[in-house]
Amino acid sequence: MFPYEVKPVVGERKEHLKSFLGQKEGFVEVGPKKWMLPFEYSNHAENYYNFEIRNDDIWIMTFPRSGTTWMQELLWLVNNNLDYETAAKIPLNDRFPFYEYNMLFCEEFLNHVVKINNENPTIVQALTRHKTPGYVLGHNMKSPRHFKTHLPPSLLSPKLIDTCRVVYVARNPFDVAVSLYHHNQLRSAIDFQGDFEKYWHLFEENLVPYTPYWEHIKEGWAKRNHPNFLFLFYEDLLMDLPSNIKKISNFLNKPINDDQINRLANHLHIDNFRKNVNISSEPKINGLVNPNAQNFIRRGKIGGNEEFTEELKLKAMKWYQENLAKTDIKFPEFKV
Repeated sequence: MFPYEVKPVVGERKEHLKSFLGQKEGFVEVGPKKWMLPFEYSNHAENYYNFEIRNDDIWIMTFPRSGTTWMQELLWLVNNNLDYETAAKIPLNDRFPFYEYNMLFCEEFLNHVVKINNENPTIVQALTRHKTPGYVLGHNMKSPRHFKTHLPPSLLSPKLIDTCRVVYVARNPFDVAVSLYHHNQLRSAIDFQGDFEKYWHLFEENLVPYTPYWEHIKEGWAKRNHPNFLFLFYEDLLMDLPSNIKKISNFLNKPINDDQINRLANHLHIDNFRKNVNISSEPKINGLVNPNAQNFIRRGKIGGNEEFTEELKLKAMKWYQENLAKTDIKFPEFKV
């Protein structure tokens, strides 16, 4: 029922992955592309793959830190007739759940979180959400359902793209890696230990969760001409959000006028979005987030990453150009 082999990462690669302290059970490699995923994925791979899709589902698919949360809010609002009132009341995580969220939390980590929160029943109940996979949540969701995933097309239902609409957002690897570096420090379930240069090395070597980056982007790019699949670049969205909102509304068969587009673009402006989006109603849970790390919603910009030294920038650009030359992907212009 599941077409790929799932193997634990061993040897030298396993040693490198010990920098991710939160993943106490380690990682697995999936299929010939060796998708790098937390070990917990192995317990759910077949069910993720065989989830029953509905024809009015809407999916947002991205490599992590590619504007996913931003796009979730945009898609939900367009598909729900710009119902800002409901969007403000119901958290985004409930309106638009993260399909494979549960695989990020191994049992040992969750038991640790329960313990340091003194087994508070409210916290235990809240953590149930972290343990519940999207294929279970989805059965009880009313249509139209909305799902976020960072899994590539090949690890999801083979019926997905022929059945429902999927929006894929790609972002240049430099901004992705910087944002993901900070995010992997923020979330204690990942808890990366090390500086950015070390992280970039792991990113290049496909030793970061959800890599290989290029295979992910290539799988999305290969589907770009399918009528149910809309491929977008994060950089294009930032540079001209109104025209892309119109493109998305047409894709969803939800036409909106210019005034509505401008209001939505204003709602999604990074400064407004950061203040107004209702992401989660979860109570404060000690041990889930590193208090010294940067915020979940960061800069929302293109380039200007101080994490890259000049030496590292040259090395990274060489890697980028060599990999890009193997594809026909055309990224919008950006600065590192």
